Amino acid sequence: MKLLIKLLLNGLAVYAMANLLDPHIQVVGYWSAILVAIVLGLLNTFLKPILVILTIPITVFTLGLFLIVIDALILMLAGKLMDSFNVNGFWWALIGSLILAIITSILEKLVYDKDSKG
Repeated sequence: MKLLIKLLLNGLAVYAMANLLDPHIQVVGYWSAILVAIVLGLLNTFLKPILVILTIPITVFTLGLFLIVIDALILMLAGKLMDSFNVNGFWWALIGSLILAIITSILEKLVYDKDSKG
């Protein structure tokens, strides 16, 4: 059940991020946003650890800020893999990944803090 809630929250976060950056990052609808959340989850599970290991020197040199670049590249890759999700360039992917992280953390805090209180 917790996985389903996390998936729905991530889908909502993708949908909100795409609406905020509408001409530059586009998603067709909420169901497509859920599919994007699934693709991002799979890419973050399988591809991101490999990229993190391969880029350890630059990540250490930039004090971890390069991880944001990796998140942007994964967002761009998701845009390439799906027809219903479009990302127009690296800089918009970078902004989108930052906004997506902020929205996701806010939504998770709202839902999980509510669960822990009662």
